[in-house]
Amino acid sequence: MNYLVAVLSDRNQAEAAYSALEQEGLSNNQFDILGRGYKSADEYGLIDPAQQASKGAKRLVYWLVPFGFASGYAFNLLSGIETLPIGSFGNHILGGLLGAASGALGAYFVGGGVGLVSGSGDALPYRNRLNAGKYLIIVKGTEELVRQATGILRQFEPENIQGYAELTRS
Repeated sequence: MNYLVAVLSDRNQAEAAYSALEQEGLSNNQFDILGRGYKSADEYGLIDPAQQASKGAKRLVYWLVPFGFASGYAFNLLSGIETLPIGSFGNHILGGLLGAASGALGAYFVGGGVGLVSGSGDALPYRNRLNAGKYLIIVKGTEELVRQATGILRQFEPENIQGYAELTRS
C-alpha cells in the first residue's frame, strides 16, 4: 500500500482538491481530508508522539528498575559505604532503592525522550500543521494511483507533498 500526503493551506483549497480527485475517478474510500470539520489525526490513526513516548518509557522501566536495584545493592555491598546508621544490610537495601530510582529516571528520560523524538516519524509535523489550521489530503492505494493523485494535487500548489510506501513484514 502506498500513501500520498499533501498539506493544503485552507479549507477551500482542500475541498477543491478533493473534488478534483473525485472527478478524475478516484473512489471516496481511497482518499481522506484531515483538518477542522473533517477527520482528526486521531480518527485517521496518525501516531500520537506522547503516547509513543509513554510506551517507550514503560518498556524500559521493566528492566531498568530491577537492574538499577541490583546494581545499587551490589555497589553498596562492594564499597561498604555507610550512608545512614542503620546497619550494613539496611545500607545495601538503601543503595538498591537509590539504584532502582536511577533506573526509573533513566527509563523516563531516555525511553520517553527518544519515543517523543523518533517514535512518531512524520506524524508530529503533520499534527502540528493540523493544529495550525492546515488541511491534509491523504491518498492510499497502488503506486499508479498515488502517481495519478500526485499530478492532480500538484495543481493546487500544496505546501508539502510527500509519498510513502508501506513496508511489508515477512
